[in-house]
Amino acid sequence: MSKQSDLRKEQALEYHSSGRPGKIEVVPTKEAKTQRDLSLAYSPGVAEPCKEIFKNVEDVYKYTAKGNLVAVITNGTAVLGLGDIGPEASKPVMEGKGVLFKIFADIDVFDIEINEKDPEKFVQIVKSLEPTFGGINLEDIKAPECFYIEQELKKQMNIPVMHDDQHGTAIISSAALLNALELQKKKIEKVCFVINGAGAAAMACVQLYVALGAKYENFILFDKEGVLHAGRKDLGEIRAKFAVKKSDWTLDKAMKDADVFLGLSVGNVVTQDMVKSMAKNPIVFAMANPDPEISYEDAIAVRKDIIMATGRSDYPNQVNNVLGFPYIFRGALDIRAKQINEAMKLAAVKALANLAKSPVPDIVNMAYNQTSMSFGPEYIIPKPLDPRLLSTVAPAVAKAAVESGVAQKTITNWDAYSLELNKRLGLDNQLVRVIGNKARRDPKRLVFAEADNLKILKAASIVYDDGIAYPILLGDPVKINRIAEENNIDLADIPIIDPRSDEMESKREFYGELFFKKRHRKGFNHYESLKIMKDRNHFGCMMVETGDADAMLSGLTKNYAEAIRPALQIIGTEEGVKKIAGMYLLLTKKGPLFLADTTVNFNPTAEELADITMMVAKEVRNFNLTPRIAMLSYSNFGSSDSPEARLVAEATKILKQRNPSLIVDGEMQGSMAFNKEILRDNYPFSELVNEEVNVLMFPNLTSGNVTYNLLKEVGGADAIGPILLGLKKPVHVLQLGSTVRSIINMALIAVVDAQLKCRMNTEEAIQKSAWWKRLKKRKK
Repeated sequence: MSKQSDLRKEQALEYHSSGRPGKIEVVPTKEAKTQRDLSLAYSPGVAEPCKEIFKNVEDVYKYTAKGNLVAVITNGTAVLGLGDIGPEASKPVMEGKGVLFKIFADIDVFDIEINEKDPEKFVQIVKSLEPTFGGINLEDIKAPECFYIEQELKKQMNIPVMHDDQHGTAIISSAALLNALELQKKKIEKVCFVINGAGAAAMACVQLYVALGAKYENFILFDKEGVLHAGRKDLGEIRAKFAVKKSDWTLDKAMKDADVFLGLSVGNVVTQDMVKSMAKNPIVFAMANPDPEISYEDAIAVRKDIIMATGRSDYPNQVNNVLGFPYIFRGALDIRAKQINEAMKLAAVKALANLAKSPVPDIVNMAYNQTSMSFGPEYIIPKPLDPRLLSTVAPAVAKAAVESGVAQKTITNWDAYSLELNKRLGLDNQLVRVIGNKARRDPKRLVFAEADNLKILKAASIVYDDGIAYPILLGDPVKINRIAEENNIDLADIPIIDPRSDEMESKREFYGELFFKKRHRKGFNHYESLKIMKDRNHFGCMMVETGDADAMLSGLTKNYAEAIRPALQIIGTEEGVKKIAGMYLLLTKKGPLFLADTTVNFNPTAEELADITMMVAKEVRNFNLTPRIAMLSYSNFGSSDSPEARLVAEATKILKQRNPSLIVDGEMQGSMAFNKEILRDNYPFSELVNEEVNVLMFPNLTSGNVTYNLLKEVGGADAIGPILLGLKKPVHVLQLGSTVRSIINMALIAVVDAQLKCRMNTEEAIQKSAWWKRLKKRKK
């Protein structure tokens, strides 16, 4: 073989091996722009990995995506609470499950819906897929067939198989149980359990509780036929282990002096009297959805010493399977486990339980609109949006697989593995999810000043449907409705207001008089003040100023200065703020990065730069993040004595004088802020040596704006902004030509900003705004 042929072979193998599991890629796609790329991706280059895999079948993990690919498989016989609705109707659920795998653990998924109810045939179909997938997640398969199917597949396949409906609930509830028992000062081997529901999930739960130390004789189980007792002939081998001797047990009788109640049945079957009769310091896990066996309010009303969990997100201690399956499969895939065994499930349980006891990150507090969540009766299990889950649960599962002998590869550096896991997803999508979650908890009335635009209407419809905000559209209703109808956009229940209409005359006069009081000595006469209220930007800003709305977005079709001027004239700046500033949030693989000033101040003085930095730091804290600030220049700590470098150094000095605890340093070059090794070797005194910088402050508008645009366009970072800093009330200016996604992101920012600045409850405000309600355009 010639050297050239050897080189082509090497290139082809390298091209295909980049997809192997565990390899972290900033851009997880293959180049296919040239004839050479295509020849490597397919014929003739693709033949090389085929030959290598033929020689050693294990190389399939090296040259293909198998090691990061999971099949989510169902036959649609037990879908959610809908029952046997068939494989086609189950597909949306399976696709949704795939999204969760990707979002939370960076695992690729094919959903497979199989039209087969015979368990043996189903097993053979799934088994035949083993060459393609690195793992199998069984989903929504009815009992008792699901027990047989999972058991047989685990016997016959050499890849991890898990029926999440059983084991997911068991793992998460077990972690919650361990912590609840600790808080209630009870021992698992001594407590008495009452279990309502004896299906697949319930039986997996009780078996795992036994593995944790619970005793068979301390359980009383009920199904729809009544108590599980020794005289019944329909129990099967597993359920028979939990059968009681007598058949006269009722739920009411069993609850008396019980320590733990677990419900996986139907809503509202447990009464307050039952909970009252339980032992001291009871634990109630009422996990029927959407209505638990007893409501959270009813349970805590009669027992102040209770610890309660449900399957709902609107109450404390949600038992949510997403805390488990993404991270269990991540750990199993990364060491190529042959199966998911008891040791791996117990490792996940203990990792989740221990994580709940550690300090809660700021980003999690922000996501759930809390200030200081901590381990206790209302926090016995981590929250789904906790970014530590991936690097906590997956390594625990992987270690257990190695130690229990089911791993086909090992990990030598566990710290490096945890770091790689964190890099898989970065913090970018986590922050957006956190902001979105916070916005949905208290949506605000958001004015869209340029509603006669297709992008705005799409964004407004989405933010309304997603529960992010209550949009108010400004513009000509005829034009807006025509655009909406032409593009199948539903504007039902979204009010449309035309500031120029006769219907708005009294409101214009009211706003105009207020505007005249604010601007009568600043170039506006009475007539001009009334007339300018026909302008949507001025009208919208006045809505925010008077409390008729909570926030406003504008600027999609206007230049920046024109869009921002009404906000300055009407709303003005916060107390103590001399100049407003503009900040961009860039979502990068390294995490969120805040850049300022990128839109407003051309050449700030050292004092002004310090003022802007203080505003940025305040805004970053509003995201529940600690600002770590690099003051940028072309100089490093006095290496240049130019006026520009001295200005940044002086601004840094002012900042430290004002707030000695602020993590800030400079002046420094941009690369120095992120290269810890060079910074440590050359400037070990810097405050940023051991810090991850998340704020970049620029000496002037040119440097800030150019950098932001380059990072966005060339660096591939998603940008949210510009975020206006220093205004009394939330008005934000869209970038000219923003995408629908960018508008939605800015809507999230505006709503969260309004939550901080608005004190009135939004529903209360809507009720008081009778004129606003009358304008709602309802589509019957």
